[in-house]
Amino acid sequence: MLFNSIEFLFLFLPITYIVFWLLGTAQSRYIWLAITGYVFYAFWDARFCLLMAFSTLVSFSAGLGFLSTSKPALRRLYLIVPIAVDLSLLGFFKYTNFALESTSLIATWFGGTFLPPVLNIVLPIGISFYTFHTITYIVDCYRGTIKPTRNIFEFLAYVSLFSQLVAGPIVRFREIENDLESLGRADRTRWLAKGIVFFLFGMLEKVLVADTLAAWVDPGWTRSHELSTTATWLMVVSYTFQLYFDFCGYSSMAIGLGYMFGIQIPKNFDSPYKALDPSDFWRRWHISLSTCLRDYLYIPLGGSRGSAWMTHRNLLITMLLGGLWHGANWTFVFWGLYHGVLLVGHRQLSTSWNSVPSLLRQLVMFILVVVGWVLFRSASLAEASGILVRMFNFYPGDGLPRSMELICTLTGVGYVAMFGPNVFDLFNNYNWRRWHGIALAIVFGICTAIITGGGKSPFLYFQF
Repeated sequence: MLFNSIEFLFLFLPITYIVFWLLGTAQSRYIWLAITGYVFYAFWDARFCLLMAFSTLVSFSAGLGFLSTSKPALRRLYLIVPIAVDLSLLGFFKYTNFALESTSLIATWFGGTFLPPVLNIVLPIGISFYTFHTITYIVDCYRGTIKPTRNIFEFLAYVSLFSQLVAGPIVRFREIENDLESLGRADRTRWLAKGIVFFLFGMLEKVLVADTLAAWVDPGWTRSHELSTTATWLMVVSYTFQLYFDFCGYSSMAIGLGYMFGIQIPKNFDSPYKALDPSDFWRRWHISLSTCLRDYLYIPLGGSRGSAWMTHRNLLITMLLGGLWHGANWTFVFWGLYHGVLLVGHRQLSTSWNSVPSLLRQLVMFILVVVGWVLFRSASLAEASGILVRMFNFYPGDGLPRSMELICTLTGVGYVAMFGPNVFDLFNNYNWRRWHGIALAIVFGICTAIITGGGKSPFLYFQF
């Protein structure tokens, strides 16, 4: 079920919302959120509800284990075993075929032959996200950052919270623990207006911006080998903004839904194309992932506490694994490695780089990000290299249809993304008047008309 679908907007959401606020206790609301979360997930593939429930119960049991003992050996056991289970499930469903294909490729390099079996493994939607939810919970319990919950329904509600279940943000238990604990006393109207604004802005970003750009990106990418250099740049820049408004739109809708149910889901984007350097970019892009990688991988590896070489190694490992988290393809591995190299380069050149005018730094950083998105979007390294060659060499070829319309569209959305306010800025720093509400109602009507006409499309991050 998509947020941008008629069944969600006019059936699932109203029923879920009305029943939730009619219930009077935290326990009954936990149960209702868990039920609706699993119903929401079952719309994708009901079989995998059991997989999510198993992962949830394993992690919840680990939390109970931490409460039952203070012995270091047992606590390490409660840490290692459930994380190993979670990672094994993620590894099997997401990376088995990739590992087999890579083994076959490596064998060929060394003159051998390995014919991998063809396994028809279906990737459960959202497994990367809810696996991170359960793992961060286990680690935080082990570290003593949070006290494990004894309430199974509270934990089920946390993991299966439909607003962030299949494409994030990656919400740590400690970030919404207070809201969950006080859910029985929540005020329905406290954040209702804020929730509606965030949800409608997210719908605008997805339906009116991202899906509009997809009409150029998707057909253009399928015949990228026929495009001219100018058309290739237009296509790649279009994807750059499509991805941002698609994923930022989903996150804004998820945050809005959280507010509507009395839960504050943290910010996941902070105008990333305003970034002035690679570190700044990762403080702004997919914040929930970048902070998880920092806190649960980069810092445990040693962070920046050792020598410069060790710091660079930690950055490269973190970003490489962060790239692999996005998908089982060498393009994601090289995309992560590419950003690791950018981070290392910035650490080496930060003094000189910071003396450059900020506008120039922003534009250069934007181009570097655009180059990285070629790896991210391409189906193979060969496809990515072909597009990059066309971008940085002069090639005649076909243009994109309605190029002037596209250029005008990119000018508008580019200005908003690179220089304009984001939805948090708009809500916190502007005086809202009645006509703003009327404008949002009109936006909702336009988006609904587009969706009704068959214009709905999945969010790009669903594949991860």
